[in-house]
Amino acid sequence: MVDLDTREWLLTNGLGSFASGTVSDVRTRTYHGWLFAATNPPSGRTLLLSHLEASLELPKQLIALGTNFWGFGQLDPTGYELLRYFDINPVPKWTWGEDNWQLSRQIIMPYGLESAETSDAVDQFSTSLGSGASVSSCLSHRLLIHYRYEGNDVAILKLRLLIGDRDFHNQQKSIPDLHFSQLLGQKQVCLQAIDAGHFGTPWHLRWTHGRYQPDAVWYWNYHLPEETRRGLSDREDLYSPGYLTVTLRPGDAVTVEAKVGFPDRFQSILTDESFAEAIEIEQERLCQIFGREQGGTRDWGLGTRKEVGGKGVGCMGEISSPLLPAPCSSAYLPNPQSPIWQQLLRAGDQFIVYRSSIASPTVISGYHWFGDKGRDTLIALPGLALVPQRFSLAKDILRSLGFHCRHGLIPNALPDVDSEPFYNSIDAALWWIETLGLYLESTQDWQFLTEQYPVVQQIYKAFIGGTRYNIQVDSMDGLVGWDARGVALTWMDAIVDGQPVTPRRGKPVEINALWYSALCWASRWAEILSEQEAIPEPSRLAKQARRYSQHAQQVKESLQKFWNSQLGYLYDTIEPDDRRNSQIRPNAVIALSLAHCAFSEQQGRQILETATDRLLTPYGLRTLDPTDAEYIGKYTGNSEKRDRSYHQGTIWSWLIGPYIRAWQRFYPTEPLPFSWQPLLEHLCSDACLGSISEIFDGDRPHTPKGAIAQAKSVAEVIRHFQG
Repeated sequence: MVDLDTREWLLTNGLGSFASGTVSDVRTRTYHGWLFAATNPPSGRTLLLSHLEASLELPKQLIALGTNFWGFGQLDPTGYELLRYFDINPVPKWTWGEDNWQLSRQIIMPYGLESAETSDAVDQFSTSLGSGASVSSCLSHRLLIHYRYEGNDVAILKLRLLIGDRDFHNQQKSIPDLHFSQLLGQKQVCLQAIDAGHFGTPWHLRWTHGRYQPDAVWYWNYHLPEETRRGLSDREDLYSPGYLTVTLRPGDAVTVEAKVGFPDRFQSILTDESFAEAIEIEQERLCQIFGREQGGTRDWGLGTRKEVGGKGVGCMGEISSPLLPAPCSSAYLPNPQSPIWQQLLRAGDQFIVYRSSIASPTVISGYHWFGDKGRDTLIALPGLALVPQRFSLAKDILRSLGFHCRHGLIPNALPDVDSEPFYNSIDAALWWIETLGLYLESTQDWQFLTEQYPVVQQIYKAFIGGTRYNIQVDSMDGLVGWDARGVALTWMDAIVDGQPVTPRRGKPVEINALWYSALCWASRWAEILSEQEAIPEPSRLAKQARRYSQHAQQVKESLQKFWNSQLGYLYDTIEPDDRRNSQIRPNAVIALSLAHCAFSEQQGRQILETATDRLLTPYGLRTLDPTDAEYIGKYTGNSEKRDRSYHQGTIWSWLIGPYIRAWQRFYPTEPLPFSWQPLLEHLCSDACLGSISEIFDGDRPHTPKGAIAQAKSVAEVIRHFQG
């Protein structure tokens, strides 16, 4: 296997659109391409522009700069051999070259809400941008590519368009009914797919200078090796409508823009300065969101240029990581000037997107393939919004999720236009209450509490009286459980052949810990509201406060049913027939980490001792004790094999957050028993540069797997890392 640097980069635009690829510039995934446009934000993600295949013609030399895998096992061309540098600061930049020439390429995906250039507009989509119709007129999906040439001779740069029109989950195939129309204009070409009479997404490409030559041809049988490893379809055909040739003198540059929609005669003129202006606008947007005190300087990159390894290797050398602090075992003091802190905030912002169907912000769970999920959004919200003080953002998301509460359940997936939410979660409603509590503690926004309190009551009444999936509170012990076959309602939700891989029917431990915390919050809120002058019937609220408090006390006592004195740990689930599941999982740690905790100091310390010994790794917590017979240490193979290992030993990096909160509760004066260093090195120089992966193998060397950038993973590090 050729030694290619397949670490990845990611650009997003706040609408669900993204661009992504590898350091070596070779496409290894279905999800690699330069313009995946979210035509129904943040959904409808469609590949339009795969890439521009570049070659450079010098007086006595023709140089192919691309790198492609082909289905017949060949790597051709091998432009990675000429790749000298890769930067990620402030946007992805590749530099190819030899002694007598050098060509650089930069890519940026501008923020898609074109009129949202202030922090208020960014954080308050629905209020500052008006209705969904008016918002849609502000949406923009575009990409800028900037080439600069240095050398001894005049050169000719040839850029061949490789395009498609396909859903981002599926590869494109050359079929007789699929055609692409193109209309050539002055320094621009309009493109649109036509498939059996159905028109695809229109978009156009324009450039600052050069000559475009139509030259329609299919390129067949690209190979995507990452999909091979995942046991999925791994072949793709791409269409090329033509190519652009640009004559470049030493020091010359050319800028290319790809944009969804037909050309607008009112759009700004594209110049070679447009790229630098786009970077400046993005830097300013980040500064306005996070504030100059939070964000520090306007340089929101990862750091300095990284040198690629020797010719013929195409792999970046080890990064000395000047950004990383020395290894330690305790939290850092806040430092808003820290490049790592700035990168974490920047990474977190990539998950905040606008959902057109509800005209409100939401959170993409992860890139490349996830959408927005209620549970994930609520777990991530403290790190993504409360810590950086994006309170309007948090409020809008809580409000939109609360608005969609039905039968006491918060949706685990928000609806697209003309569709219904999915309510396949027992804990999203409880996470909503927990996150609402954290928001209120941060803001003292009691007016918002007054607005949302009926949702709290709806959740309580539904859980008491019973709701979907036989979710209901047991009147004997006050605990909440569920009993429905063939579904998985907790965060351990993998299903294979119609059956949950990690069956947790009954009373899961973290669900009841969340239930206890929700009752504590509800009691406090009813008491607060009963003291508000404008609230009618304060005596009724005072009675509710007492009822919630009494129920919370009952649940606190009943939670002792989960205590396994032999293991010094918590049972993971009390099953419907009252059997106890004694597997050592991280759900016990989640139970210790919430705003209100029902377990004693002695119990908490014993639980953490076991979790530290069995589950803790440098990248998060394992989902199962390695000594368990059901433990699977590698997340690999086809979809079924991967799903079977998803929660059976795989490390989830977001779980480092609950672990830290539990540790700080029960060992408030002792340093954390792990070093931040491996996780921060992963952030800066591994997998997706500048973000944190969803999961890691449970076995060493803990290879990153799953989504290359995960909202919960980033959010929990933001919540606790203060370097």
